[in-house]
Amino acid sequence: MSMEALESLKSSGSVAGPVAPREPVRDKLGRSYATGKRKNAIARVWIKPGHGILKINGRDEATYFARPVLRMIIHQPFIAANRKDQFDVYCTVTGGGLSGQAGALRHGISRALTYYEPELRPVLKAGGFLTRDSRVVERKKYGKAKARRSFQFSKR
Repeated sequence: MSMEALESLKSSGSVAGPVAPREPVRDKLGRSYATGKRKNAIARVWIKPGHGILKINGRDEATYFARPVLRMIIHQPFIAANRKDQFDVYCTVTGGGLSGQAGALRHGISRALTYYEPELRPVLKAGGFLTRDSRVVERKKYGKAKARRSFQFSKR
């Protein structure tokens, strides 16, 4: 490729044409669905416009997640997107512990929000809510007490 061609590409800005805005992904009931994951927990999330009702496995959020920190984690995407109490969330969560389930639910809510309103994607992406936290528990190895912990050394 010649230098003139490279210069013309540089001056034109982008190589491709204008990008079409994303279309919202909703079912016939007006809901958006997404799956969130963290550690061994998987959250299947449906969101629709409403009054901020949050049902987890058929139970209220305050009874399922008793610790305020976990409830705060769940509400982070709504606060970042300025959509507090504007969506109802219905979800099923399986696997892992409560902390992993709260993280999976946050990831699922963020993805569902981007499907419902694609213009929220840059805000949620900047907040780090769309990135799947890939850290999982390391497996136990043979000859070790735990994943890396060795047995206590004894001379005799």
